[in-house]
Amino acid sequence: MEPVFAAGVALRLRSDRDRNDGLGRNDKALKFLGQDFETLRAQCLQSKRLFEDDYFPAKHSSLGFKELGPSSAKAQGVRWLRPTEFCSDPHFIVDGATRTDICQGALGDCWLLAAIACLTLNEPLLHRVVPHGQSFHSDYAGIFHFQMWQFGEWVDVVVDDRLPVRDGKLLFVHSAEGAEFWSALLEKAYAKLNGCYEALSGGSTSEGFEDFTGGVTEMFELKKAPSNLFSIIQKAVERGSLLGCSIDITGVFDMEAVTFKKLVKGHAYSVTGVEEVEFKGSPTKLIRIRNPWGEVEWTGAWSDDSREWSGLDPSVRSRLYHCSEDGEFWMSFSDFMREFSRLEICNLTPDALQAGQLKKWSTALFPGEWRRGSTAGGCRNYPATFWINPQYKIALSQPDTDSQAGCSFLVALMQRDRRRLRQEGKDMETIGFAIYEVPDECKGQAGMHLRRDFFLRQASKARSELFVNLREVSSRFCLPEGEYIIVPSTFEPQKEGNFVLRVFSEKPADSQELDDELSADMPEEEQLDESQIDEGFKTLFKQLAGQERVITASKLQMILNRVVSKHKDLKTDGFGKEACRCMIALMDTNGSGQLGLTDFHVLWEKVKRYLTIFRKFDLDKSGTMSSYEMRLALESAGFKLTNHLFQLIILRYAKPDLNVDFDNFVTCLIRLESMFKTFKTMDTDADGVVSFNFSQWISLTMFA
Repeated sequence: MEPVFAAGVALRLRSDRDRNDGLGRNDKALKFLGQDFETLRAQCLQSKRLFEDDYFPAKHSSLGFKELGPSSAKAQGVRWLRPTEFCSDPHFIVDGATRTDICQGALGDCWLLAAIACLTLNEPLLHRVVPHGQSFHSDYAGIFHFQMWQFGEWVDVVVDDRLPVRDGKLLFVHSAEGAEFWSALLEKAYAKLNGCYEALSGGSTSEGFEDFTGGVTEMFELKKAPSNLFSIIQKAVERGSLLGCSIDITGVFDMEAVTFKKLVKGHAYSVTGVEEVEFKGSPTKLIRIRNPWGEVEWTGAWSDDSREWSGLDPSVRSRLYHCSEDGEFWMSFSDFMREFSRLEICNLTPDALQAGQLKKWSTALFPGEWRRGSTAGGCRNYPATFWINPQYKIALSQPDTDSQAGCSFLVALMQRDRRRLRQEGKDMETIGFAIYEVPDECKGQAGMHLRRDFFLRQASKARSELFVNLREVSSRFCLPEGEYIIVPSTFEPQKEGNFVLRVFSEKPADSQELDDELSADMPEEEQLDESQIDEGFKTLFKQLAGQERVITASKLQMILNRVVSKHKDLKTDGFGKEACRCMIALMDTNGSGQLGLTDFHVLWEKVKRYLTIFRKFDLDKSGTMSSYEMRLALESAGFKLTNHLFQLIILRYAKPDLNVDFDNFVTCLIRLESMFKTFKTMDTDADGVVSFNFSQWISLTMFA
């Protein structure tokens, strides 16, 4: 196994183990780039030097690559200064974090700032992102840290406090009063996480919501909202979800234009409560909205000074009514639906909810990947490859408590690290998912990966509304009790990327990745002694082996290449010396590095069997094995492999065009057989676990 290849596999296995041990939870956040805040700060205090972050240096590269690149106009005249160098009395936070601490600078990241502003309305969530105890006065060492959620894991990001400044003022985010720096440093930490400041340009508030809470966001166009939207909002408020709403603009002059009844277009509001009250003998739905400006309030029905309040029961009125120009107001739900355009609900995961009485979602999270040639199958429009996409099962067993006959759940598919990849010229892939009902014969099973025939026969039960090039696609569904398969995919096949699939359900639901159980069902090899081997084969062996009566690697190479050259339907570059050495090493029973008559007979029979399988599953008769043909061929040979192992096989044995030729096909199968047999031999108590010391491990892997 090549060193770089093996190292990558080891890191993947270690990452899986760390995740299973709880690393990446908010209380055990991963140290981004291995930097530990407490250790670094202690070192700086001891050496009496201010921290300088080599991983995000005070250089043009940290600003950007195009609009903020070294030669751009926006980057000219920028200096990196600490707040202590241009502010007489800098503070981290003054009188708590508020919306006025977040004023946009020369960067198109208003989406991020709107999310930060909403975060200031929820103090427990804010303090998780912005940890307590940071200051420019006590134990100041020029170092700060923040915690953010990234694709299923919380990470702790360290930054120094050198900020981009031009003409004595912060270039990007700043506070209104000028001496408060928590928001500017949080923006810097987010820029570091994504590679540079420019990577933050353009986005949606929901992306920021999720990275600051670990929640999942639903978007509702209010003109097309579901009939039970009020119930959805009620449940979201009960769970402590973050809710935002806005009014669409129709032109540039509409931005922050104030309507006749004092609502602001193109502006982010927060939803802070819902109620159903008895008004004039009829039930009336109300919703409470907050303008983060802290002023400019709705003046229509149920506003602070409206007459509707006098028609309520006094006890209800005293509980709800509050007359103050604080930016918060009530309005009827019908007015809300008419006046506003869009609602975003960020549903929080259980670990984000502080209050024990809040109702919680049942959640499941699956990291996954699409890889060319192995798991990047594209959407249903590509039936030959759609089935090779990763598959996940959700078992819905408990209907909702309300009157709906079914089980409600959310599916959210998020692609990873795409902002960071912008510097390489890559952008979002177009992604989506489909949901299928599990066939009766597969219910209750996990060790399976459904094949092409199933998807050709079955229509989906639900799907994402669109395939779109957004970071996340999410949809809410209500389906009858049962087992369902979620298939996430890019729109076109062979598009690579990493993703996170999350399932949020109203009631507990079992979720798991569907994958074949690792197994090998190989035919019994007939152990023949020399007297039992056909005389014709013995004569052939003598001719091939020569006087030494053994087959060396060079002889095996000559033999195999002579054979395959006669089969014009096979495309191959020929068996290389290294492949032949591997075959001899894997088939050699006495450790001589050569094959005698009986060992060569076993190998010869294998190659003949592999040739039959190769021809059978070369469905398009191309002379090579495509990736999905390869998976079926391996199964026919007796091997069921997990998605991850199949990815490794394609990486190792496929050509750049993702096809596997005959010599690599044979080498792969012999290696698989050998590894399964080696493990079985060493697993003396048949418990599926083998222990090695370092010497044994080196000996085994060098031999393989």
